[in-house]
Amino acid sequence: MLLILAKRILLVLAGPFIFLFIAFAPTFCGKRAGFRGWFWRIVSNSCSRLLWLLSVKVEISAAAREALRTDENSIIAVNHRSHLDGFSMLHVIPHEKWVTFGAKKELFDAALLHRGFHGAGLLEIDRSKGRDALSSLTEAVSAMPARRSPILFVEGTRAHGEGLAPFKAGAVLIAQSTGRAIRPFVISYSDKLLPRDKVFPHAGTIHIDVLDQMTFSPDEETDQAIGRLRAAMATSYDSTTGETTVW
Repeated sequence: MLLILAKRILLVLAGPFIFLFIAFAPTFCGKRAGFRGWFWRIVSNSCSRLLWLLSVKVEISAAAREALRTDENSIIAVNHRSHLDGFSMLHVIPHEKWVTFGAKKELFDAALLHRGFHGAGLLEIDRSKGRDALSSLTEAVSAMPARRSPILFVEGTRAHGEGLAPFKAGAVLIAQSTGRAIRPFVISYSDKLLPRDKVFPHAGTIHIDVLDQMTFSPDEETDQAIGRLRAAMATSYDSTTGETTVW
């Protein structure tokens, strides 16, 4: 307990400086050649340090790490349990694999974040525009190098309850339009460590399962494709959920 308390104190002291550096580095350096590769490595390393300070471990197999190391031409589709999910993913994804996230337009419009989000290569999502938003997101994914994958939360928001929430169609529609495969990520236990009513998480272990790529033909009926994706992720999720060690 003393070690956990010491880590929490260090986090409170050092955390704001780490956040400010990550938030504003793209604002000042975002146009430099090679910036995005450097920046996302820094973000990944910062996520690893943050999880260590929170005494949160992430369990993932060596085979899954290796699959990610060589993964290309994919969209990463992940379920969403808590605010720890993004940190956990960036902690385990190898540096050889490039990724980016989608972010709400409201965040892009914020004066302090606008230049930084563009410099980091985040994808702007304007939910109010419906199909137009999906089209712009599809165009952005089409222009990405095969090595880079967007990370999309297929439930749209953090799920309530024990099982997976209904899936949104966006990831499947983009896959069908761009010819990219979907690489499913299944996160378990993060909501046990950080429930909605807590600010600091419990110490414990999050489990991430990385499934094989799934392909979706443009001719496949979208609801059927979503059902296939959800069934594969639900099978993995249901096989790992249960009791986890919480300290």
